[in-house]
Amino acid sequence: MPFVDLGDLPFFFERQGSGPPLLLIGGTGGDLRRPETRFEGPLPRRFEMLTCDQRGLGQSFKGSETRPFTMADYADDAARLMAAQSWDGAHVIGVSFGGMVAQELVLRHPSKVRRLILCCTAAGGAGGSSYPYHSLPKMSVTDLAALKVKISDSRHDEAWGRTNPQAYKMRCALAAADPYADEPGHRQGAARQIAARAGHDSWDRLPSIGCPVLVMGGRHDGTAEPKVVTALADRIPGAQLRFFEGGHLFMLEDRTAYPAMAEFLGA
Repeated sequence: MPFVDLGDLPFFFERQGSGPPLLLIGGTGGDLRRPETRFEGPLPRRFEMLTCDQRGLGQSFKGSETRPFTMADYADDAARLMAAQSWDGAHVIGVSFGGMVAQELVLRHPSKVRRLILCCTAAGGAGGSSYPYHSLPKMSVTDLAALKVKISDSRHDEAWGRTNPQAYKMRCALAAADPYADEPGHRQGAARQIAARAGHDSWDRLPSIGCPVLVMGGRHDGTAEPKVVTALADRIPGAQLRFFEGGHLFMLEDRTAYPAMAEFLGA
């Protein structure tokens, strides 16, 4: 089980594959012990991939009561992780919350990022934000799972649930699953991530990005809606924009998504 100290803080990470270096930055609540957050698709066959449990999550540093997390913290963690692996630079893929971190990474450490893929994410500020989880009232696990299913894919409304009860039940179970919820610091670390996410705003700085960028979104995503994904791409000079069939998890639904990534990264 590989751990690395980043700024004297312990982080769990994984590294696999062969080829050009590729950093993957995952989304809200990501935990590398869970299958759905691990390396997926053909990319490890074409790239040497690196990822970690971000601060507050999984087996990494959970934080303290005295200091909130910031988006800059997450970006600097990513830069330190690369340095700890002796990577001067890499291609970067950021997914959902990880796309917000990736924006901060390329803005704070531009020499670290060769090519950048931003998936199902938003700029914040005047460009619009992803779904405001930080503003939700206290909800039961069941109700929150049902909400996540609904906003993850705008096609999955109540009528869809009645017509597809087994599929709806399965998606709700996946959204509700949290096998490590009772670990010390788990809930607090997750809450710190949500609070940092609420403050994400890269809009005014995006025009300074100089590396090649591909922005990807799901046509039916209700978490990072197409309009905010489009605004993000339009704000970055020369950025490509592509939409795929599916919702927030379009990468798992549209078989053309991973080949599009590999093509953009030159593999």
